[in-house]
Amino acid sequence: MSGDNSSSLTPGFFILNGIPGLEATHIWISLPFCFMYIIAVVGNCGLICLISHEEALHRPMYYFLALLSFTDVTLCTTTVPNMLCVFWFNLKEIDFNACLAQMFFVHMLTGMESGVLMLMALDCYVAICYPLRYATILTNPVIAKAGLATFLRNVMLIIPFTLLTKRLPYCRGNFIPHTYCDRMSVAKVSCGNFKVNAIYGLMVALLISVFDICCISVSYTMILQAVMSLSSADARHKAFSTCTSHMCAIVITYVPAFFTFFTHRFGGHNIPNHIHIIVANLYLLLPPTMNPIVYGVKTKQIQEGVIKFLLGDKVSFTYDK
Repeated sequence: MSGDNSSSLTPGFFILNGIPGLEATHIWISLPFCFMYIIAVVGNCGLICLISHEEALHRPMYYFLALLSFTDVTLCTTTVPNMLCVFWFNLKEIDFNACLAQMFFVHMLTGMESGVLMLMALDCYVAICYPLRYATILTNPVIAKAGLATFLRNVMLIIPFTLLTKRLPYCRGNFIPHTYCDRMSVAKVSCGNFKVNAIYGLMVALLISVFDICCISVSYTMILQAVMSLSSADARHKAFSTCTSHMCAIVITYVPAFFTFFTHRFGGHNIPNHIHIIVANLYLLLPPTMNPIVYGVKTKQIQEGVIKFLLGDKVSFTYDK
């Protein structure tokens, strides 16, 4: 199909239908999502403020945690307010370019979240395997360059996919059976050849996730070897506790992601569409909600920082690293 015909079949806006089949329960479904979103925004913004306020937390681990919190709160903000407008006020229209922008930020920020978790795994590796060189290896310039490189990686990989999606002709209407502009849902209303987009999208997803997971796996393999070589049980427990919260964050992030990925490709005909949509929303909302709670419960320095910040008590910070 020619470029002129493609442009003539570009809709001015899409209509997000929410969760097909569960329209009568949209209000009830929105309540837990709204509650989780409030926790995510308050928790992650609170972590960012705490880390920036407390000089004792100006360390590589907490810089990466602040970056993860910023990524998480931005990620859920790109979708949840729009979803609540659909559920509460029946505001279903979304501009075509706004839909593409939302799709871009969803994919870019999920890739960013994966990249930050990979950087945090490398931080744990350096802290446990090279504790005496930790401060000289992970300097502020190194942290800034690592964060910038992760950001640019995701931006450069997602921009071509967004442009490819924009060029597609949309002749199957403008109704999207979803709460936000999901890649697969937008593709279903296109009548063009989506094969290139699908292949490129799969390549990008595998490139980002496989690379990050390999780095995380190698880091924790080296960490496990280093920890098991310690003669003291207390030292082993102390080393494991250093990365406990990060391991929980990895599980919270990747388990819903893999469930969404595999059910879309191998169980799409057996799982109802509304289950796909609900899981897709939880995939974007669960990690931002749980990460501040996990780090607040598992990290002693965060707990002490909260007490000092709220009560003004002079807390003596102790570090495991």
